[in-house]
Amino acid sequence: MNFLRNLLAAIIGCLIAFGIMFFMGMVFLSLMAEAGDGIVIKEKSILELQLQQPVNDYVGDNEADPFAGLFGQALGLDEVLHAIEVAKTDSDIKGISINNNFLMAGLAQTQELRKALHDFKESGKFIYSFADYYLQKDYYLASVADSVFLNPVGGMDFKGLSSEVLFYKDLQEKTGVRMEVIRHGKYKSAVEPFLANEMSDANRTQIKELLGSLWGNMVVDISDGRNISEANVNIIADTLGGRSPKYAKASGLIDDTLFYDQYETKLRSALSLNEGDEMNMVALGDYLKRSNKKVIQKGDDKIAVVFAQGEILYGEGGPDVIGQGLMTKALKKAVDDDKVKAIVLRVDSPGGSALTSDIIWREIELAKEKKPVVVSMGNVAASGGYYIAAGADKIFAEPTTITGSIGVFGTIPNINGLAKEIGINAEQVGTNKNSVDYSVFEPMTDNFRKVVQDGIEEIYGTFLDRVAQGRNITVAQADSLAQGRVWSGAEAKKLGLVDELGNLNDAIAAAAELAEIGTYGIKKYPKYKSGFERFMEDVNSAKTKIGQNLVKEEIGVRTYDILKQMKSAMEQEGIQARMPFVLDIK
Repeated sequence: MNFLRNLLAAIIGCLIAFGIMFFMGMVFLSLMAEAGDGIVIKEKSILELQLQQPVNDYVGDNEADPFAGLFGQALGLDEVLHAIEVAKTDSDIKGISINNNFLMAGLAQTQELRKALHDFKESGKFIYSFADYYLQKDYYLASVADSVFLNPVGGMDFKGLSSEVLFYKDLQEKTGVRMEVIRHGKYKSAVEPFLANEMSDANRTQIKELLGSLWGNMVVDISDGRNISEANVNIIADTLGGRSPKYAKASGLIDDTLFYDQYETKLRSALSLNEGDEMNMVALGDYLKRSNKKVIQKGDDKIAVVFAQGEILYGEGGPDVIGQGLMTKALKKAVDDDKVKAIVLRVDSPGGSALTSDIIWREIELAKEKKPVVVSMGNVAASGGYYIAAGADKIFAEPTTITGSIGVFGTIPNINGLAKEIGINAEQVGTNKNSVDYSVFEPMTDNFRKVVQDGIEEIYGTFLDRVAQGRNITVAQADSLAQGRVWSGAEAKKLGLVDELGNLNDAIAAAAELAEIGTYGIKKYPKYKSGFERFMEDVNSAKTKIGQNLVKEEIGVRTYDILKQMKSAMEQEGIQARMPFVLDIK
């Protein structure tokens, strides 16, 4: 007995010691990070722009959190844009080097970064770009540079945009696991992958037109940046004129082929350095520590920027999920703050729960009664993402924003076929006529389908009413723009779904104008859990992530992605206002 008692005491003592050591280690790391905040940036420095982490519109770190930034897995677009703006007037920064990105940002985010870099270049400072390999989005960003260079044995992906949609009808029939789909009658492309083996003509047309609009905006910017006609940019894409460094140089996509040491020589020349002088390269992460302390927009009056990013799900929400909990708190804080004179809602979402979307829509309506509300659309503001935006006083979108998709649907998993195949028979007992409404083991009854269909139609009608009210059009006009159709920001502007084409700064300026204020500062909402709290949650879910990685390695990434999409569809609860399918643009 004494042995067991001593053993237990030893184990508990070890756990306590480990906990203390872990905590002290975290404190040490935080102190090291704080010590690094005083980083010295020398004269004639170059800001190195490497964006190899996922880019979110906003990461929401609390500056008072000693662990802020230690556990982050994403870059905040707002912070990167701010850093570029600060660098523009920083006498120590003479230029920017865009270096081997493999950019993990959406197209609208990339376009916003490109605009910021163009503005930096207009100040008279230089931008050079180098890569061993340019992916298409990387090259789009790089094309803003004064000079673009490629490794002599590198490569480039430049062929125009494409999209692939997976269809699951045969898979469902073979496995006996299917999705029962209930939708508004005119909402033709919604959940089409579960109903057919191939793309409908209408769906193919809308995706082709969407891609054409997005590519068209990219072509205009590349044409301007590289001084190549738009027609020739398309010819280069059609003929794969950038498929090798030799062809890329001949077509004008790049200025020269260089090894990295030769690229460094170009940078030294741009800085007018003498032989033996040290070249100072400042990593973006280090420069953020300086730029985050510099406030450009100042004033007692404030504009609140509320970030809504991720799927819309019922609940509290977080950095990657829009929930009514955090959004309601953020909007109420902005309304109750007397210094806040207007609100900008930044939306980056493919949609999700119709109920949550309507709760947030209502909160925006209440906010509008007190203060102007302007929406800025990011990469995607579709379906539920458009739902929460529709009532704003003014809506801005990037030309490359994906928006619209006004429609609702429901998908309910059913394993009746599989149950029969493996010998499962489910029997139900209930007290009333409709007490047994649905079982995944039985075929869906006509009565249950009608009840759900009625709910779909009612929510679709509500969605149309919200759009009609917000855009000051009739319900019939809203319906003609709806039916699940997806639009680019440029097309949405022509159709009246958005008011202006512009970025977040343009939306903030419009909010200030509506509030009739000249000088103002910015307050950002919501505040997410601390980096340490999120880290501990990640530790708790590490077992699940390890299992997912093992499955991915065993069956392959492509098959895993298919299963992941199926799982996501099966886990959707309630009626959905979301993008009709995963739109993978390459």
